[in-house]
Amino acid sequence: MEWVVIVSVLVMTILSLFRVNVILAIIAAALTAGLTAGLSIVESIDMLVSGMGGQANTALSYILLGAFAVAINYSGITGILVNIIIRVLTGKKTMMLLALAGIASLAENLIPVHIAFIPILIPPLLKLFDDMRLDRRAVATSLTFGLKAAYIMIPAGFGLIFQNILLEGMEQNGVSFSLNQATLSMLVPGAGMIVGLLFAIFITYRKDRDPIPGSGGGEVSIETPELTNVSFTTKHTFTIIAILTALIVQIVSENLVASAMAGLAIMFVTNVVPLKKGDNIVANGVSMMGVIAFVMLVASGYGNILKEVGAVDALVEVSSNYLETSHKAGIAFILLLVGLVVTIGIGSSFGTIPILAALYVPICMTAGFSPMATAILIGTAGALGDAGSPASDSTLGPTAGLNADGNHNHIWDTCVPTFLHFNIPLFIFGWAGSLIF
Repeated sequence: MEWVVIVSVLVMTILSLFRVNVILAIIAAALTAGLTAGLSIVESIDMLVSGMGGQANTALSYILLGAFAVAINYSGITGILVNIIIRVLTGKKTMMLLALAGIASLAENLIPVHIAFIPILIPPLLKLFDDMRLDRRAVATSLTFGLKAAYIMIPAGFGLIFQNILLEGMEQNGVSFSLNQATLSMLVPGAGMIVGLLFAIFITYRKDRDPIPGSGGGEVSIETPELTNVSFTTKHTFTIIAILTALIVQIVSENLVASAMAGLAIMFVTNVVPLKKGDNIVANGVSMMGVIAFVMLVASGYGNILKEVGAVDALVEVSSNYLETSHKAGIAFILLLVGLVVTIGIGSSFGTIPILAALYVPICMTAGFSPMATAILIGTAGALGDAGSPASDSTLGPTAGLNADGNHNHIWDTCVPTFLHFNIPLFIFGWAGSLIF
């Protein structure tokens, strides 16, 4: 049973590397997991479908956030941002990449639209990227950094939700912990991600690179919008109010659906978006985020199979046989390796943390790890694999924007670069941090 996770993740990874559609790759991995665990194909499919409801709230929130992002774009405020980027950052590769990482971070913590801003902001900039001969793999790395590092390190917006999940996982398994301690513990793997980002920008992808036509499955011509003087209006003021309201609702309710609905409500009530445009706004939101939402649903079904057949527990139990006689360094290494495999399969740090906490806390306490070290291991193990996973929103989001013209491949241009530049330093910093603290 312990091989179910490893074999199925390998199937998904290999199929993805051979450019099989990510949804088909996840379904194949799910069926592999079911068959390896002794289920029939029909039983595996039934378990896959029944488990898809586990991410229904997330899928709905993505679609509503997509609609909210479309509404924000309709107000014209996105055009102001695009104009500023074109005017200030044209020809400045390093500053462009750092700015995109910063914007992605804001989307996690201050403007709660998560990945929904990418398909709106990035496509108008693709022609500019190509004129600058900017390596799109560097852009994908910068965007993924902002989407991931921000929720790991900063206790606001999505970061507050993530750190509260970590906190609850620790406390439910008998370890007294505080939110401040959770934030401090997550600075360790976050520092690893900063190192990975800088390495990608200044070393790996510093050279010029022309886009590879059709590498993402097709070619669409996209022009950079002409610079125009857009004045700040009352509509933009109401848009900012809607964004701040969405942020406050998200922090208070910890519910993305409520957050998106609150933001949309203000946009409609203040007539920033006329009610008659409601159908188009929602339809465009579904069109923009629907594929990502469905990938998350299928990934949830796959994760459900792994949980129901006891594959994750079995993998950890087998590892525990070694852990009982190992020193701390070996224990930390195995726990992080298990987290990497599990999270790549499930594709969600948020969904992985509760599973890992229940398994890791007893092992860490027995081995003599401090609460801080335990939190570092759990948080890092949950974050490992999020970058680089074909089913992760941290990789699906950047691809959704960068492949708008069909010249960016999801696996080779997003997943592989982000896996190498973030999972390796995350592993090293998490492993070292668990031994130091």
